[in-house]
Amino acid sequence: MIRLANVSHDYGGRGLLKNIDLHIAPGAFHFLTGPSGAGKSTLLKLCYGELRPNDGDVELFGQPLSALSRDALADTRRRIGVIHQDCQFLDHLSLAENVALPFVATGRQVPEADLRELLAWVGLAGQADSLPPTLSGGERQRAALARAVIMSPEVVLADEPTGNVDPEMSQRLLSLLVELNRMGTAVMIATHDLPLIRSAKTMVSARVLRIVDQGLQSAGSDL
Repeated sequence: MIRLANVSHDYGGRGLLKNIDLHIAPGAFHFLTGPSGAGKSTLLKLCYGELRPNDGDVELFGQPLSALSRDALADTRRRIGVIHQDCQFLDHLSLAENVALPFVATGRQVPEADLRELLAWVGLAGQADSLPPTLSGGERQRAALARAVIMSPEVVLADEPTGNVDPEMSQRLLSLLVELNRMGTAVMIATHDLPLIRSAKTMVSARVLRIVDQGLQSAGSDL
């Protein structure tokens, strides 16, 4: 579904990623790890077309990124759910309204029954009318997950989704992502949380990739 071939990317005048090859297949579960500043967030952005590579090719669902118009890219990105590291919301809208924004942005009617079911799935049915500033870190992360999957994407890309929550909430978020994967959604999580990766490998068949010296390596059992 998402393929990077010999991709390189510079940031701020310095080489960040070089000769990256990656294939996210249907139903796959990947972890992406590496030290802070190694390029994990940048690689995710390349995977959903937020950034374009300096060299190499990115292919989204069989279409070269370089050939996609702005409108075509927007349509393609609806097939990819993204959980951003900063987890931003519109503070004047309720949690439910924030989660439903992908539908609003595309001019489609919000499926209220599906929205309620989704909020219940992430354990936020009781906070549907709450405003974002009143939510805890864990509630915000679960709301971000709900917003990322409300349009039933084929791939979910998560950037440090457990970075600002305690270990118990990390496990809860991981369980939701594993459940999503078992329903057929491909998942890729960028994280430096090695205990989370070790825990996940007892729950799901996951491939662990590590950014080392600008390149991408399989971590194998070396965790």
